[in-house]
Formats: sequence, structure tokens, C-alpha cells
Amino acid sequence: MVLLREDSTKIEIQAIKAKKAAKRLSILSTEEKNQALAMLADQLEAKVEDILKANEIDIKYGRIEGYSEAYLDRLTLTRERVFDFTSGLRKVVKLPDPVGDTLSKWSLDNGLLVKKVSVPLGVIGMIYEARPNVTVDATGLALKSGNAILLKGGSSAIFSNKAIFKVIQETLDKTAIPREAVQLIESTDRTATQQLFTMKEHIDVLIPRGGASLIYSVANEATVPILETGVGNCHLYIDREADVEKALNILVNAKTDRPAVCNAVETAIIHLDWLENNKLALIKTLKNHNISVHADKKAAAVIPGAELANVEDWATEYLSLDLAIKTVTSVEEAIEHIDKYGTKHSEGIITENCKTAKKFMDLVDAAAIYHNASTRFTDGGALGLGAEIGISTQKLHARGPMGLAELTTTKYIMAGNGHIR
Repeated sequence: MVLLREDSTKIEIQAIKAKKAAKRLSILSTEEKNQALAMLADQLEAKVEDILKANEIDIKYGRIEGYSEAYLDRLTLTRERVFDFTSGLRKVVKLPDPVGDTLSKWSLDNGLLVKKVSVPLGVIGMIYEARPNVTVDATGLALKSGNAILLKGGSSAIFSNKAIFKVIQETLDKTAIPREAVQLIESTDRTATQQLFTMKEHIDVLIPRGGASLIYSVANEATVPILETGVGNCHLYIDREADVEKALNILVNAKTDRPAVCNAVETAIIHLDWLENNKLALIKTLKNHNISVHADKKAAAVIPGAELANVEDWATEYLSLDLAIKTVTSVEEAIEHIDKYGTKHSEGIITENCKTAKKFMDLVDAAAIYHNASTRFTDGGALGLGAEIGISTQKLHARGPMGLAELTTTKYIMAGNGHIR
């Protein structure tokens, strides 16, 4: 399908307006931004029934389209989930404003004063799929860090996003923040997303948040700089010296708490000695939590009902109650498996041996590493960032949960007295 010219023109106009609004937003006081976000949290709660009714339409069409239960879970809003993201907004209000911080300063021998300060990125293009909560999280973080934002949600959440955006616009009209600082692209045409890829003159950075195909297409087609969020093929290594109760509790939490999210564990790597000594407890735990197992030959031989895993299983982000199990004889072998199949998102080790844990944490290449803790903590809210705009798995500029600080860049400011070189 070809994007209609009027839609294409409208999107460019939206981007131009966002660019102008970003200038005004960048010089607002912390108090003005905080007042706006606090008011937005109140208004979203006041309009929760309208938002939930719109979400019901998205869910209805999602079921007609045959979306998976994992996808529908990411799409679904409840009163509790709405109040979760309004709570996130209030946490962002309480966080320090990163804009204008002096990161370092010094004076040259000739007396020239040099300061390195934090400044907003400018205009953020946010491309995301099923999660309507991202509309709020991204808006809150962008505005607090002085950035305008152009939102392009997936077609599956269009009614939810429009309902939320309506509240955002009505609220901003009552604040110091210009309403043009937040724009929603309502076209559900995929070419509308592709248009954002090349709007370098209006957009300063793109942040894709969604499945592997979305992130791949943005990374390979965009001319606008991107902050790449990654898919979560996360691993939990249960070492030979792992405490049984800790290992099982953490595995259950990391797999079943919310299996459809990117920080859920998809593969358990288990030391053969631990498996041999604790197989009955493991089998009982897996059965009690309805976890479907895809295992290598050694694990499949002792776990009733386990399917024999293939190469695809090691590379799959299930986003369900499916779990791959790989057996190893050393931490080095576990690290080698993660190096081959991991997506550099979140990886964990369960062990009482601190030397083994240190080796794992030093050598595994990922944005977040855990020792004796669930990978479910890779989340902006859980780590005290208030919210997150995504989990970055790249290494330039930002890595891990991206909060306020990650949505700023730097500027050098020099002050002289007629200095020349």
C-alpha cells in the first residue's frame, strides 16, 4: 500500500511542529514540566474508563485477527495497568531533571572557561507495537527530559493510543508545555513508519520498541540515528553450586510472572550435576507452573513430556510458558551458549560460588547481568528510573533501561574574554 500524499504531508507537518515545540520545551523550568506530568497522571486516572473502553475495541479486533495470547497480553489494559503507568509518571516527576546539569568544567591555561552540560536530544521518533502503556511512558520521559516526541504505535493498539493521546493533548493545553510537543501518527499504514526512517531534518533520534522484525527494519533502513532496543532471548544459568530453593523460585518468577515481556527467561542452562541431584524438585516445579519444556537429549531423558529441542529453540523468544533447557558441565560452556544465542538483553546466574558468579558476570556480554536474582528486574520502574522508554542492547550512548539521563546529549559551553586562537 502506498501512503496517501495528504497523509505523508500531514506526518511531515507534525514533525515540523514537534521540532518547533522542542525549542520551547527545552527552556521550560523543572517545575513547569513536573506540574504538567502530575496533571497528566491525574487526568489519565480520571479518564480511565474511556481508555479501557477503547482498549476493549483493540482486544476485540485482536481476537478476530487471531493474535497470540502473548501478544494480547501486551496489548491489554486494565485499571491496575493504567494506574501503574500513572504511578510511573509521578515517579518521573520526583526524579532529578537531567537537563542543564554541568557534567564537568575546567579552565584552560589561557583562562578560557569550558563546561560540558546535558541538553535534550530534541525530537524523538518513537516506533512501537502492541503496548499502549508505551504511549504514556515515552511521553512522560520525553517531556521531563525536554524532548518533543512523535509517537507511531502499531495498528493493533490504535484505539487505545488515540484515547490516551486525547487525554495528553487536553492536559497539555492547560500547561506550559505546548501540545505540539507530543504528536501521534494515526495512520495505520506501514509506509507511515517508513516515512519516519528518513525524516532526518526534523527528527533527531528514532527509538524502535517491539519485535525482532520491527527493530531489524528500522536498524537497516533508517537514515535517522537510532537508539536500538533489543529482543529478549534471556538465559538463566543454574550452576552446580546453586541453592535449590533460590534456583527454583527465581526460575519460576523469571519465566511465569509475565512470560510475554522481554525480560522473561526463555532458556534455562542447567549444570548436569545440579540436574542429577535435584531433578525431582525441578520436574515438580515445572509441572506445577504449567511450563512446557524443549530440552536437549540429556535433560529430555529425565523430564517427562519434554520435547527434544532443536537449534531454533535456542534462538527463540517464546513470550509464553515454553522454556528451553540446555545442560552443561561448566560455567564456561554456559557462557559459550549465551554468546551464541543471547541477544545481549538480560542474563542471570544462580550459584553460591562467588568466583563462578564473578566469571559469569565479567564474561557475559549483556545490558543487564544478575547473580541470584530474577531477570524481571530489567525494567525502568523496578530499577528506580520511574519508567523506561525501552531496553537498549547496543553499546553506543545508552545501554540497558533508558530513563531520563539516556534521553539527553551533551553540549560544550565556552566563556572567554576576547579569546582568540
